[in-house]
Amino acid sequence: MIIYKTPQEIAVMRESNQIVAKVLTELKAMVRPGVRTRDLDAYAEARARELGAVPAFKGYRGYPGSLCTSVNEEIIHGIPSDRVLKDGDIIGLDFGVLFEGFYGDAARTVPVGAIGPQARRLIAVAEAAFTKGIEHMKKGNRISDISHAIQEYVESEGFSVIRSFVGHGIGYSPHEEPQVPNFGPPGRGPKIKEGLTLAIEPMIAAGDWEEEILEDGWTAVTKDRSLSAHYEHTVAMTARGVEILSLGEPEKPPLFSPEGKRYA
Repeated sequence: MIIYKTPQEIAVMRESNQIVAKVLTELKAMVRPGVRTRDLDAYAEARARELGAVPAFKGYRGYPGSLCTSVNEEIIHGIPSDRVLKDGDIIGLDFGVLFEGFYGDAARTVPVGAIGPQARRLIAVAEAAFTKGIEHMKKGNRISDISHAIQEYVESEGFSVIRSFVGHGIGYSPHEEPQVPNFGPPGRGPKIKEGLTLAIEPMIAAGDWEEEILEDGWTAVTKDRSLSAHYEHTVAMTARGVEILSLGEPEKPPLFSPEGKRYA
């Protein structure tokens, strides 16, 4: 069952997601060669609590960290450890919090030092794919219209979309209905209505889309060990259009009209 949110509930979700945005912005500034992923995790947990929130991932279904740190071929759910980041790596930072009863969730892939041209383009395409998806988040459209737009764009750029993991509804729980795949034909799934809140998260690979789970039971990697990038925001369909709740200051969250056109 999809839980549609009231404007008041979306307002609290906005606060929750602004905490996520703040922490991710600060983590991005910390990423450099020589940093341990464990140190990023410790900072994220401490900073979230300082801001009045609870890390959403720690202990969720047994996950041991507060932050997912996925390096290079790791798609998602990389566990923080003593691993030291090296020049040329890329790292996916996926973070969520619980604040006043509502969850926030976002992710970005960050370069470590100087990275190669393929890695730079992969990160850019993952971010642009998110934008292509929300351009189709219009009232009356269906969930798979978002999915199809993401897949079409990513594959047109020569990359592949991961199929084993999907975006999702979010709000009272970190994972609510509906699922939001990053692939598939248009015109399927629930209709998009006001009050819908989603975590839309393109996960893409430089090579093939097939994945496997490492022995830790969490870390998903590309089967061919090609680079992977992840980009995620929590969004809400409001009376004014689509709002990206997890964009941080000083950027003003861009709004899209119900017809999918960007407001000036």
